[in-house]
Amino acid sequence: MSPAASGNPGPSGHDHPAFPSSFRSASPLAGQVLAQDIAECTDDDFDPADDQIDGEHSHHFMYRRPSGVAYGVARPAFNPNGLDEPILTPLERKQSRDAERSLLRDNHVLPPKHANRSQSIPARIYRKIFSTKVPVEEYEEESEDDSPLLSRDDDLDYGTRSRRQRPVPAGEEDVDEQWEEAITTGRIRTTWQREAKTVLSYCGPLIVTFFLQYSINVAGIFAVGRIGTIELGAISLANMSQAISCLAPFQGLATSLDTLCAQAYGSGHKHLVGLQCQRMACFLLTLSVPVILLWLFGAEPILQRMVPDPESARLAALYLRVMIFAIPGVILFECGKRFTQSQGLFQATTYVLLFAAPFNVFLTWLLVWKLEYGFIGAPIAVAITENILPVLLFCYVRFVNGRECWGGFSKRALSNWWVMIRLALPGMIMVEAEWLAFEILTLLASRFGSDYLAAQSVVSTIASISYQIPFPMSIAASTRVANLIGAGLVDAARVTGKVTFVTHCILGLLNFALYSGLRYHLPLLFTDDETVISIVASILPVVAVMQVFDCLSAGAHGLLRGIGKQSIGGPVNLISYYAVSLPISLALAFGANWKLQGLWAGVSVGLFL
Repeated sequence: MSPAASGNPGPSGHDHPAFPSSFRSASPLAGQVLAQDIAECTDDDFDPADDQIDGEHSHHFMYRRPSGVAYGVARPAFNPNGLDEPILTPLERKQSRDAERSLLRDNHVLPPKHANRSQSIPARIYRKIFSTKVPVEEYEEESEDDSPLLSRDDDLDYGTRSRRQRPVPAGEEDVDEQWEEAITTGRIRTTWQREAKTVLSYCGPLIVTFFLQYSINVAGIFAVGRIGTIELGAISLANMSQAISCLAPFQGLATSLDTLCAQAYGSGHKHLVGLQCQRMACFLLTLSVPVILLWLFGAEPILQRMVPDPESARLAALYLRVMIFAIPGVILFECGKRFTQSQGLFQATTYVLLFAAPFNVFLTWLLVWKLEYGFIGAPIAVAITENILPVLLFCYVRFVNGRECWGGFSKRALSNWWVMIRLALPGMIMVEAEWLAFEILTLLASRFGSDYLAAQSVVSTIASISYQIPFPMSIAASTRVANLIGAGLVDAARVTGKVTFVTHCILGLLNFALYSGLRYHLPLLFTDDETVISIVASILPVVAVMQVFDCLSAGAHGLLRGIGKQSIGGPVNLISYYAVSLPISLALAFGANWKLQGLWAGVSVGLFL
């Protein structure tokens, strides 16, 4: 939120070189799409009230959505393009106001929320360690005795005042004035306790959502692993093929909705949000036709040429043929997520997954073991669940919240595709390249036989599960940094950066200890085959080292996104993967005959660089 005190505007995200305008600038292509759609609107389509969503205040708010996420996969990805500043909903506006009040209280500008705190020794120790308030001593060291915000004569210990003596809580207008004055005079600071608490509160719901959606595919791996080694390797091979040929391109293309829907929401024509989602859904459904034909007729012969074990190729192709029925659900859910996220309804996806993920686990157990469908039961369960997801999301929009942006089905969804495609292609290329860099390890592992392919399935699944924590934490960090820099609080953003580095270091070391200490126990969650367990146990120490670098890499990319330089992270990742990791992996795995250890050692070196 940029302050604009009368005649003396304070620092803002626009003014600071660490926060380039590319982060906020509107996409010309998105503007072209919306201009054409708005030109076709009638006067009845425009609601003047919609145009006032973000017009009540002229400054930027202490809130930014963690949008642009293609999550729920082995290696989640962000939209590589800079996202426009979203139009805030009333709920988000309230969250922004609460964040301002909290910072003003921490800086002793407003009275504390809770007075008469306990003065016991344990309470004092707790406050000393975990209190988010800026120490009063920092203000006393300053020479600006005539500060209008805080005088040395002021009684800063609000907790010792009686209820009658304490100031009356400030209203919205007072908060605006005090916030702007505090920013202008540089009196807003933060502490590592405040930033740690904020980042953790941001990432909690995201971690839950990531785990829930990723569990839909991973449940089948847990179930099928008990059937046999070949089946365990085959499901990994099928997931690789599905990710490369369907999930990555579709989710990459859908990232364009993050820009299109955000701009449509603030255009005064809310129904255009629904139109953009319809258009993308129609486009992706059209693209799914060649994917379906490939899985139906070409998957088995292609896999048999690439994989030495014919049975693994046959089962993987069978898995893909069943997953054809999941494609419509995947497409509609990806578009539906963007539809709700553009309105700030991030909880919608979480609520849907809270029901669907446990249902998928039950359905997988029922089909694979109870009804004895075996291997084929896993893809059937996933296909059913994937089609339930958009239905549940539709019910949320229809009966709970979000319906105002739906203008009904329109034939206009079948037009104006080309500009949308031009906007979507960079996202697809980046996401596809990132996924391919990791999925290719599965294909290379298949060259060593079915046991090594099964071991690769176990190792990659464990590593992917671990990644569902540092990546949401990086999203939380990028959101917080963007909020602070957008408000002109660059020094506070630096504190968040330090907190992010430390937390990701701690998480990486915890993963290192977990992988190293439980390397003979973790494989037992997937299989009871002694050969596979032995192979996995020999690889996990290498993957344990990789986890440290992987966590640090996730945190670094989160900070780059927060300062609007996400265009740096993607190319750097791709160069490290394809120019460093892959050649080293090939040399060690096949040249030095390290096999899977060599493949993962190459990945570790790439992440280190």
